[in-house]
Amino acid sequence: MHNDDCILTINGGSSTIKFSLYRIDEPLKQLFIGEIENIGTRKATLNFNSAVNQQKNSIDIESAEHSQAANQLIVWLEKQEHLDAVKAIGHRIVHGMKHTEPTLITEDLLNELKKISAFDPEHLPEEIKLIEVFKKRHPALKQIACFDTSFHTCMPVVAKLLSIPRRYFEMGIQRYGFHGLSYAYLMEELKRVAGEETAKGKIILAHLGSGASLAAVKDGKSMDTSMGFTPTSGLPMSTRTGDLDPGVAWYLMQHEKLTPKEFNHLINHESGLLGLSATSADIRDLWEIENTNDRTK
Repeated sequence: MHNDDCILTINGGSSTIKFSLYRIDEPLKQLFIGEIENIGTRKATLNFNSAVNQQKNSIDIESAEHSQAANQLIVWLEKQEHLDAVKAIGHRIVHGMKHTEPTLITEDLLNELKKISAFDPEHLPEEIKLIEVFKKRHPALKQIACFDTSFHTCMPVVAKLLSIPRRYFEMGIQRYGFHGLSYAYLMEELKRVAGEETAKGKIILAHLGSGASLAAVKDGKSMDTSMGFTPTSGLPMSTRTGDLDPGVAWYLMQHEKLTPKEFNHLINHESGLLGLSATSADIRDLWEIENTNDRTK
């Protein structure tokens, strides 16, 4: 490879697209990092930082939905001096079923992801749109799927089982676990900082962000994790409920007449810190007013 060869990484979320460009080196050298946030709103912006001079920039954009945002991101990238040097794009894909390794994205893989979109309607459809937009504009560019679930495929069966009739497990309804790319990175850093012997011990890992989860690791392998069939389960998060009595779903659908779509929006976008505080999903906002607001405290 040429000294200036680069890798572009893409992390497509439900309302954001995060991206970063790295020069292939040992270790990788970050050239810039950025994100498109507030997709689908009037506040949509493209923010980016140059790793060379630490200059921060922000551009207002129009992004009614992910395909439009992706096109605007590509147009912006095409104006940057390093795009011609990009040899591959690495996509964070939240759900990968039983895939254990990063995989070259082909038509067959895209069709597979489309079939399992119902497993993760908050992320997969938008990630697929991103892949397709890049493929249409730059068909020769290799795209690689890096699955968040891969880290947890080695969990013992007892950790994967849900306590519902066993036939559903055979249909793929099980605990998958997520944030695997973050956990894999944390394990690499733990090995580097604390040594291989420590990293092979019993480890508790915490991914704490807008989405949050915990993982138990032994001998470098995932043994259990707080997220399950979807990223909504486990710890309470910014706008996600975390674990919830399933009877609540039945009650709200029966007595509040919530449709499945409305219930899904409730547990993913109206709950967690936002629902509990009735103020904000941002922990920084809550810290600022915790002494003056009982719900926030």
